Amino acid sequence: MSYKLGEVILSRDTIARRVKELASEIVADNGTDNGLVVVGILTGASFFLTDLVRELPEELDARIDFMSVASYGDGTKTSGVVRIFHDLKSSIEGKNVIIVEDIVDTGLTLSHLLDILKSRKPASLKVCVLLDKYERRQTEVKVDYCGFRIPDKFVVGYGLDCAGKWRHLKDIKYVVEE
Repeated sequence: MSYKLGEVILSRDTIARRVKELASEIVADNGTDNGLVVVGILTGASFFLTDLVRELPEELDARIDFMSVASYGDGTKTSGVVRIFHDLKSSIEGKNVIIVEDIVDTGLTLSHLLDILKSRKPASLKVCVLLDKYERRQTEVKVDYCGFRIPDKFVVGYGLDCAGKWRHLKDIKYVVEE
């Protein structure tokens, strides 16, 4: 099966405005006194995380760490099996943590990840996602900060890919089967 790019659903300007708003929401909720560990989920969230942390005020002690987990193979449907490829380098015990994810749909990967990180005893654990395909939820997960709710269509760009393609696009576009 092959795919081609469809229409733009979120422009780079729209994304940039919302990322700035999300950073403001995070600071309003968490303040700047206690520090924050921002956990980016590789590879898709790297673009979003980079722009998000650049919008945080410099007086906030924001530390960045990464995890790599996957439930997608080379297709457009989740496999349902969550695998961890790269774990955190530092302890999060007693720290305020925000998971930054590019997209949540079924909720299976994020639910699994939350269970893992909760077991490490952070002071707080919140979730920030750029995109939410809420209608695909198979398990309930709390999303504390959401960029955009989108319909159940496969999307690429701004870190999101289709079998490794189109991650570099500045806008987010639909993918169409050919």
